Amino acid sequence: MGSQSNGLPATPFKFLIYGRTGWIGGLLGKICESQGIHYTYGSGRLESRDTLIADLDAVKPTHVFNAAGVTGRPNVDWCESHKVETIRTNVVGTLTLADVCREKGLILINYATGCIFEYDSGHQLGSGDGFKEEDSPNFIGSFYSKTKAMVEELLKNYKNVCTLRVRMPISSDLTNPRNFITKISRYDKVVDIPNSMTILDELLPISIEMAKRNLTGIYNFTNPGCVSHNEILEMYRDYIDPSFTWKNFNLEEQAKVIIAPRSNNELDAMKLKTEFPELLSIKESLVKYVFEPNRTTPIAA
Repeated sequence: MGSQSNGLPATPFKFLIYGRTGWIGGLLGKICESQGIHYTYGSGRLESRDTLIADLDAVKPTHVFNAAGVTGRPNVDWCESHKVETIRTNVVGTLTLADVCREKGLILINYATGCIFEYDSGHQLGSGDGFKEEDSPNFIGSFYSKTKAMVEELLKNYKNVCTLRVRMPISSDLTNPRNFITKISRYDKVVDIPNSMTILDELLPISIEMAKRNLTGIYNFTNPGCVSHNEILEMYRDYIDPSFTWKNFNLEEQAKVIIAPRSNNELDAMKLKTEFPELLSIKESLVKYVFEPNRTTPIAA
């Protein structure tokens, strides 16, 4: 699946991407096409070592991207009752892919999660003190987060892996049900807690550049700063739907309608910002990449 047809010159890169049917995986293919990067979607199953080796031998990629994983449908509560399936993909599968890539001398860009932390005494809500890359996970409230924390710790031993901690991903496609904005705009009630989040329109192209630079290790893959549920919904109202209203409830009330607790935290994005100084703060990125392109309300004079 090349990208020569768009008229752009060929690049020396050849990417193998896992997660073809997923949101991030699909977006990665579109970015590769726009940049003239040759790419192929992996056909092997992550937990099947032989099929991964066959993919690598057939494609001979320069880099591998893992955007496959189990998050649960419609949400992470699914993982609570499907624990073996969650382990098979999120732990066994991811480790197998990392190990095969290591044997082949290939860098693996792994889209992981930052939902492995929660505010604590050393990282209090509103303090601006975010969790850093070297901090150990402190949130295992959901089985999904528990598996992700396990695999991140183990992947530290694989020096060929670049682990990107994604949080509450947002894109300019407000029709996508996986979009954090789309999710909360459809909820009956929402909590209102500042969190670090990932604007995919800005950050996924950066992840492509990270591969080109052969970066490895853990990165908090979020825009700098925090934004709350209410702040996002206020922007949605101001830019998209002036008649939009919503109701809040607290964590105790939320706990009655979900199975597993949810992670709330701020991640320190300074490591990523240092590598990419042009990275916008979360609120700036929301305006530039999400709300301005989708604006339906008139611009104030």
